[in-house]
Amino acid sequence: MLSNYKHIIWDWNGTLLNDVGLCVDIVNNILVKKNLNPLSIIEYKNIFTFPIRNYYERAGFDFSQYTFEEVGLEWMYEYERRRLECMLHSGVTETLMLLKENRIGQSILSAYPHNTLLEIIAHFSLNDFFTHIVGLDNIYATSKVELGKALMKKISNGNGKVLLVGDTEHDCEVAEEIGTDCVLIADGHQSKQKLLACNVPVFDSLLEFSSRLNNSGL
Repeated sequence: MLSNYKHIIWDWNGTLLNDVGLCVDIVNNILVKKNLNPLSIIEYKNIFTFPIRNYYERAGFDFSQYTFEEVGLEWMYEYERRRLECMLHSGVTETLMLLKENRIGQSILSAYPHNTLLEIIAHFSLNDFFTHIVGLDNIYATSKVELGKALMKKISNGNGKVLLVGDTEHDCEVAEEIGTDCVLIADGHQSKQKLLACNVPVFDSLLEFSSRLNNSGL
């Protein structure tokens, strides 16, 4: 039941923020500039992974001709310029409110740079739902494991379990490393097929996850 959980740790990009279309558009613009083939959204979801460098290599970037840092900076510049084009996934505010009303604590653990994470969460007026908001200190989206371990020290006191909700295999890996349960939403940056291989519950959308919470708990 939902009452078994005292805290939900949310991923941000792809899980609460619907930014997949923007991410694909930006990477395709860079690929075309370098005379490489653009990606469909399906192709993107099949090759996206952490660390981000590995995903770039799968997309076709040749880091013997230019650096990973160069591509990463160009991508992040465009993302920051256009990020407010993105919307939240359907049902975000309602789901966060449901958890708050049930006295379930909530935090965000993201591979997005911390300062800009704070800014975009404030843009959507979601700050009051979260006790902790944690992002990386660089733009290269490496791993959330160490940040997750530090977050768990702040929220874990032995009273109830913690659930991590994300949209990638890396979120499942983080959950295992930091000692939380995990569910994945197949409406973000990786395909449902890839997520099912993680052997944790997978929902097609945040609305489906929220409906499960509302009707029967977890």
